[in-house]
Amino acid sequence: MYNSKEIPRFSANLILNILFLLIGFLLPACSGDKKPPPRPAVPVLVATVTEKTVPVELKVIGNVEAYSTVSIKSRLSGQLVQVNFKEGQDVKQGDLLFVIDPRPYEAALKQVEANLARDKALATKAQADARRYAELIRKQFVSQQDYDQAKATAESLSATVNADEVAVQNAKLNLSYCYIKAPITGRTGSLIAHMGNQIKADADTAMLVINQIQPIYVSFAIPEQHLAAVRKFMAAETIKVAAVIAGQENNPEMGVLSFIDNTVDKTTGTILCKATFTNEAKRLWPGLFVNVVVQLSTQPNAILVSSQAVQTSQAGQIVFVVKPDLTVEIRPVEVGRPIDGEVIITKGLTPGERVVTDGQLRLVPGAKVEIKTGP
Repeated sequence: MYNSKEIPRFSANLILNILFLLIGFLLPACSGDKKPPPRPAVPVLVATVTEKTVPVELKVIGNVEAYSTVSIKSRLSGQLVQVNFKEGQDVKQGDLLFVIDPRPYEAALKQVEANLARDKALATKAQADARRYAELIRKQFVSQQDYDQAKATAESLSATVNADEVAVQNAKLNLSYCYIKAPITGRTGSLIAHMGNQIKADADTAMLVINQIQPIYVSFAIPEQHLAAVRKFMAAETIKVAAVIAGQENNPEMGVLSFIDNTVDKTTGTILCKATFTNEAKRLWPGLFVNVVVQLSTQPNAILVSSQAVQTSQAGQIVFVVKPDLTVEIRPVEVGRPIDGEVIITKGLTPGERVVTDGQLRLVPGAKVEIKTGP
């Protein structure tokens, strides 16, 4: 027999169990019909793959050198009485720079000129005596010994005159050394000898240094593996060289390759080269470091892409290519040399394709992208 009080409790439990079963059957059915929300598009920057002719060039660091350098020293001693230029001034070949006190050398010149005049007079008299003795000896009025003595005296004085003439030339040369002129056209440096200084002949320290800066050299070293190519192109045509000054990248100086050293440096594996520049604007200065671009030839039909598009993965270098439906795919590529923020792609891309240059970290194959127009 059931207790009348337990019947309602039993009915309530049964109803709850039925409800739980219905909910258990209905929930999976409802959850199966609901789809997960789509992933949002990833904002990215893209660049277009291009095809064009690019230069084949070498980029190295170079140093500007004076075309020629002359250290000015005095050939004689004396007091410096004139300085006819200012430090840092441009001078031309033949311009008078310094004057050493010429008075001692003028006096020395006058002395040797007087000696020459005296000895010329004595030589003239001795030659006349020798001619007279030659006439007298034919008539046997003088002895052979007297004639020989007169002849020897004439010849000796003639030799003395020759020596005096050499002394005069040497004195004139010393006097000309008092006037020091510019041997080349160039720019003067710091003045070491000042007016009033006592100058020593051929001193250890130069009085002045002149650098020729028009034209001017830029020296640089290239790796030895490029030597064969450089020599090949240099033999065929003139190789142009650009010197890029820091902060003035858009206005390089242009010159030509003019020198290749005859020895490869065994310690660095490089070879020294020089390029000559006209330097008309005097922008290149001795000692200045510049970026050197050696333009060897051109490469037609090169495939170029922004260097920011190339990523490195475990499988190698890849790019994310944006397909027409704005989804991306991973494309392995082979990368060549860089050119001004771009790289040459030797395999993997075709001109006109779009590749992702920013936002790659959030991308997976097949992901939807939204192309941004700015950073």
